[in-house]
Amino acid sequence: MPEIEFGVHTVRSHGAKVAKKHKCDWMILLVLVAMDGFLNYIQPFNRYTNSKMLEDLKFPFKEHDTIPMWAVPIFAVILPCTVFLIYYHYRRDVYDLHHAILGIMYSVLVTAVITDSIKDAVGRPRPNFFYRCFPDGIEAFQPNGDVNCHGDPKVVKEGYKSFPSGHTSWSFAGLAFLSWYLCGKVKAFDRRGHAAKLCIVLLPLLFAALVGISRIDDYWHHWTDVFTGSIIGSVVASLCYLLFFPFPHDINGWAPHASIKMRENIELHSYINRN
Repeated sequence: MPEIEFGVHTVRSHGAKVAKKHKCDWMILLVLVAMDGFLNYIQPFNRYTNSKMLEDLKFPFKEHDTIPMWAVPIFAVILPCTVFLIYYHYRRDVYDLHHAILGIMYSVLVTAVITDSIKDAVGRPRPNFFYRCFPDGIEAFQPNGDVNCHGDPKVVKEGYKSFPSGHTSWSFAGLAFLSWYLCGKVKAFDRRGHAAKLCIVLLPLLFAALVGISRIDDYWHHWTDVFTGSIIGSVVASLCYLLFFPFPHDINGWAPHASIKMRENIELHSYINRN
C-alpha cells in the first residue's frame, strides 16, 4: 500500500465527530482519575520494620525534591501534547492529534493506577524512612519490635510508598510514548541509516532516566524502585501507543490506525465506483 497523505480532516471539520466516537474512552479516563485519587487517599500497608532494618533507612530526609511532583505532568503530558499540536499544524490530521492525546492520557493514568496500587499493597519504606518516622532521632518501638513512629502522620504515610517510583513510572509513561510518536514521525526505521533520527527518539528516554536517577539522589527511592517504575511506564506506554498507531517501521508508521483504515475505505469505494 502506498504512503498516505492527509490534510482535509481538521479539528473544525471532524473534531466533534471523532470525540463523540470515543466518548466512552474519555469517560473511562475520568474513572481512572477517581481510582488514582482513591489509591492516594487510603493508608498503604505498613510493612514491619524493626531496628535492624532501620540501619538501611537512615538516609537524609530532603523535603524538597530535585524534581517536584507538580513538574512531572508538565514534561510527561503537556510537553508531548505540545509536540502533537505542532505536528497537527503541519499535517492537519485530527485523527493523529486526537489519538495521540488520548493515548498518552491512557498511558499516564493507567501507569498511575498500577503504580499506586502496588505502592499501597507493598508498603516498602523509603531510604529516608528513619527521619520520617523519628524526626528527632529518638527511636521508639512496639512490643513486637515494629517501629512506633511519632513523626507527622502524612510524612510517615508517604514513607511507606517507596516501591515502585511514581516519578519514574509517570515520566516513562509520558516520555516513552513521546519517543514512540517521534520514532514514527521522523521515520527512524526507514532503512536510510540516519543516526540523527535515533538521537531525537532517545532524547525523551534520557530525560525520563535522569528523573529516575534524581529520585535515588534525593534518597526518596531505592534503585529497584526506579528500575521497576521505568519498566511499568515503558510497557504501558508501548501498549497504549500501539493501540492507536502501527509500528514505526511500517510504511505508514507515522499515521494512526484510524487514518489508515479511513484511507483504505476511500480507495475501496473509489475502486467500486469505477467498476
